[in-house]
Amino acid sequence: MLANAILVLGLAMVAGSFRSEGKVMSFGRRLPNDTATLLLVAVFIIALIGVSVAADNGAARHVKAISVIGAICLLGVYLTWLVPYLRSDREHSRGQARLGFGSAATILLAAGIGAAFVSDWFVAELRPTIDRFGISAAFAGIVIVAIAGNAVENVVGVTLAWKRQHDLAISVIKNSVSQVAAFLFPLLVLCSLAFAQPLTFSIAPVFIVALLLTAIAVWQITGDGEGTIFEGVALVALYIILAAVTLYD
Repeated sequence: MLANAILVLGLAMVAGSFRSEGKVMSFGRRLPNDTATLLLVAVFIIALIGVSVAADNGAARHVKAISVIGAICLLGVYLTWLVPYLRSDREHSRGQARLGFGSAATILLAAGIGAAFVSDWFVAELRPTIDRFGISAAFAGIVIVAIAGNAVENVVGVTLAWKRQHDLAISVIKNSVSQVAAFLFPLLVLCSLAFAQPLTFSIAPVFIVALLLTAIAVWQITGDGEGTIFEGVALVALYIILAAVTLYD
């Protein structure tokens, strides 16, 4: 999520702005603002739990229950946004769909299962290298796995920006961020209840700060519907700084 929200978005802005008249990349404001809202809701839950754990107050003893409530609320917010968004896209789309809903859903399911197996294999093969060079797990997850594991989508987003398909580029990048923050993460929290070690919204303080600042940066930079090379470089710089922090974690 962090890689897409700042690194890939930054590279897409650099590419799109460089190829645009006046060196300014223009796109619709709705999706960036919606993504920022979803990120802020997710960070709100994560930050409150992080503060509670750090302060060791009463809520810190109920992180699991709070995470479940937060996950349900976050999924509700996501679905409230998703349904009108898909309907509006359908109303503005042109031409006939090349695939029916059933075919598209089957392909998506098969691709998702295949990606899960490939990701598991990739992480397993990466483990010896991580141990050999003493690379932190945070750096491996946020940098190596995030970039290499999502390489196709990353390249597509930047390529679309280079081809001046700005709205589509922003859609590819921002929808990925929204899905992870407001759908996949809370869904995993709920699914993990079936296992001995449940997943919660409690994460390390440094990543709480990183997520909060990422949400603010995404809102501030993309909320006006324009992007410049300067703003793209700024986002890439944020990612490099984050990578440096996780490298020495």
